[in-house]
Order: sequence, then C-alpha cells, then structure tokens
Amino acid sequence: MGMFDQAKDLYKLQKQAKQLKDELANIHIESTEGGVKTVINGEQVVISIAIEPGYYDGKEPGNLEKDLVIALNKAVKKSQTIAAEKMKDIMGGMGFGK
Repeated sequence: MGMFDQAKDLYKLQKQAKQLKDELANIHIESTEGGVKTVINGEQVVISIAIEPGYYDGKEPGNLEKDLVIALNKAVKKSQTIAAEKMKDIMGGMGFGK
C-alpha cells in the first residue's frame, strides 16, 4: 500500500470518527436508581438529572448522593458500550479487527 492509499484511508477514518462523534452526541442514555433519573449523551455529557418529588423527604442526604452516583455510573457504562460497538463497526469496515 502506497503513501497515497494510506493518506486516503486516514482521511476516511477521520471522517468516520467525526460522524461517530456527531452520532454519539445525539444519543441519549437514561439510567434510574432509587428516585434519581439521569440522562447523558453518547459523549458522556450530562443532559439532565431528575429527582422524584418527595422520594428523599426525611431520608439521609447520603442516600441521594449514593443513588446519583450509581445512576450516573450506570449511564456512563451504557454509553461506553454503545461507543465501543459503533467503533468496532468502523474499525471492522477499515479492515482492523477482522
């Protein structure tokens, strides 16, 4: 494979990576724990956090913090799985990982 072919492949890979980044930015991933619902996008940016009204009234503040951490970690894990699957498709299409 010549340098020109390698440059074309690199350009194609960069273009696909940009498309993947844009696609991930538009994917919303929800996760719920206790009375906390979190939504992040595929780039792991927090979109929203909602706490069920009255769910934590009279409970220890640590419970809310714990549920929030668990919900966010679940959402991040889901987003990583989605990104890995999409990246595997790109890399497979480029001849890597076959």
